[in-house]
Amino acid sequence: MQDEQLLRYSRQIMLPGIDIEGQQRLLDARVLVIGVGGLGSPVAMYLAGSGVGHMVLVDDDVVDLSNLQRQIVHTTDRVGTPKAESARQTLTQLNPEIRVDVINQRLVGAALDEQVQAADLVVECTDSFESRFEVNRACVAAGKPLVSGAAIRMEGQVTVFPLNEADSPCYRCVYPNSGELEERCADTGVLGSLVGIIGCVEATEAIKLLAGFGEPLAGRLLMLDARNMSWNEFRIRKNPECPACSNG
Repeated sequence: MQDEQLLRYSRQIMLPGIDIEGQQRLLDARVLVIGVGGLGSPVAMYLAGSGVGHMVLVDDDVVDLSNLQRQIVHTTDRVGTPKAESARQTLTQLNPEIRVDVINQRLVGAALDEQVQAADLVVECTDSFESRFEVNRACVAAGKPLVSGAAIRMEGQVTVFPLNEADSPCYRCVYPNSGELEERCADTGVLGSLVGIIGCVEATEAIKLLAGFGEPLAGRLLMLDARNMSWNEFRIRKNPECPACSNG
């Protein structure tokens, strides 16, 4: 690690549990961030700031004026720009030492499997059950840890699926079907700062997993009611009949 890196990450390196070794693990890590909207904005910015050495950003959308109330990685002059490319501009200005690759299309099937397999960790920041199910499928198949968050109106949730242990639950253990659960911020609204809170928790969990310190949110689902600023924690367990991760 060079002197300039030691200075850049000094406040993080001095923390017990991270130190030089944990910071080096961050620098050596490759993270796949799927979605760089409201949740993906703080996730991508804090991972870049913390020194994650290689980030792959995936998003098939372009920046819209209505995004800017909450999607802080983008700017007004980038309206119409692909979101992944807009995010790369911000991240490389924040930390020019890191590598940021972009994929300006939705990943499915073999293309998604390839990217998940290449990553050390996946952070899911989409607003679609269909996308979450597909990302979960790929992470289960590859045994890669998945950090998952969601936010709508004034409610948010976040959890971690290690997916490298036999008794680890997956996303579909919690939500076996989408159906009537599908809602979008465009239809119901969302508090801008709420996605910032949930995204910051996702980033923190990703940093913990990569650097190897603390207790991750594995097996625990945190739910936030921002209207009353109250958190609730629920235990989640593997579903032996899960359509995604059961061996039956």
